[in-house]
Amino acid sequence: MIIVIQCKDQIGLVATITDVLAKQQLNIITLREYVDQAENLFFMRLEVEETTDTDVLKQNLEQLLPQGAIVHINPLPLKKVVVMVTKEYHCLTDILIRNYFNTLGASVQCVIGNHPDLQNICERFSMPFFFISHEQKSKDEFEQQITEVIQPFKPDYIVLAKFMRILSPEFVAKFPMRVINIHHSFLPAFVGANPYRQAYERGVKLIGATAHFVSNELDEGPIIAQQINPVNHSFTVGDMVSAGKEIETAVLAKALKLVFEDRVFVYNNKTVVFE
Repeated sequence: MIIVIQCKDQIGLVATITDVLAKQQLNIITLREYVDQAENLFFMRLEVEETTDTDVLKQNLEQLLPQGAIVHINPLPLKKVVVMVTKEYHCLTDILIRNYFNTLGASVQCVIGNHPDLQNICERFSMPFFFISHEQKSKDEFEQQITEVIQPFKPDYIVLAKFMRILSPEFVAKFPMRVINIHHSFLPAFVGANPYRQAYERGVKLIGATAHFVSNELDEGPIIAQQINPVNHSFTVGDMVSAGKEIETAVLAKALKLVFEDRVFVYNNKTVVFE
């Protein structure tokens, strides 16, 4: 069972929390905590033995923690996920393979594409695929059709696995800090389109990828995971794109694992990540 806590910091919080668990005869398996001293915020993730009295445990914790404390007790349920794509297959296929072999840490409910190119891949995994074109319709109409597909599945998260359309603030607001994107750049460098060409023209010696939560600002949401690989003068734009796809797949997989295991706290457009 996982317990995640976020609250104002004060002296004795660790002792208070562990005392509550001890009184309910719950053994602590792992414990990670962090204090942002500048913001006076406390973060903790615990893995403890299972208990049937989760409501009582949550109530006891909330009574003793600072006012406004956020306490989530999560007995490792399988998160529900909707994946959105355009034409690139590398991140989607990795997700579908992990989902098929039950190593994703979540259950993919369906895939939505604004092009039909990846429908065949989904069919091979018996995964429902919904083609919703963005062409010849307004952004509002396009996003409303996506929303109508998503809502019956009630997903915990939406994963943009190389979905190459900018979502409106209104759409993002329906799923606050629940939309995860993989960006083909080591943010904050090379925001927006064609980052590998930007990197090539700048003559960089490192390229990377960033998985982040989607916010109202383009590619400015809280960062979950990043990775870089070295490149040199001999790399063409195409070489960078090929190398970048490998990084993107790895970074997105890592970020999803962290999120699905409740290891990520979001605040002030930043994250605390207990790896």
